[in-house]
Amino acid sequence: MLRILLINDTAKKVGRLKAALIEAGFEVIDESGLTIDLPARVETVRPDVILIDTESPSRDVLEQVVLVSRDQPRPIVMFTDEHDPGVMRQAIKSGVSAYIVEGIQTQRLQPILDVAMARFESDQALRAQLHARDQQLAERKRIELAKGLLMKMKHCQEEEAYTLMRRQAMSRQQKLIQVAEQIIAMSELLG
Repeated sequence: MLRILLINDTAKKVGRLKAALIEAGFEVIDESGLTIDLPARVETVRPDVILIDTESPSRDVLEQVVLVSRDQPRPIVMFTDEHDPGVMRQAIKSGVSAYIVEGIQTQRLQPILDVAMARFESDQALRAQLHARDQQLAERKRIELAKGLLMKMKHCQEEEAYTLMRRQAMSRQQKLIQVAEQIIAMSELLG
């Protein structure tokens, strides 16, 4: 069963989402207003999903969502009365997985949460791929830098410098990036 943190940012409709969640069989582990520090609350409660009930997401709400999405990513579903496409884009950009306008119907909650979870998982997979590619690119740049330094030190061609680095990596059972970092560190030390 999903553990849900409910953020109620709308005074006039207090309880409507919580009642619908309970009726649908979900476990609301905590309910708060948005005067709280959302990242701290998420750290304490450790929900599977965050639901925000708001008439219109304020800048403060979106800033809290950005912090949670960056530091403790979770699927976030926002129920709102705000139709403005610009506000919707801002919410999605902030880290909201699903933006639901007008109405909370008990029978729709499970499909909405399923879609939010699937979208969140897809986004996280893409972020992981992007991070891995960024890491590979950074390592490739460091290897190229080390190769250039080795070419200067040994007065050799690019292919020979690369071969020397590969041999060193194999003989020491290290990755090429580790050898590259050693070369760069030695160059910095020798000035």
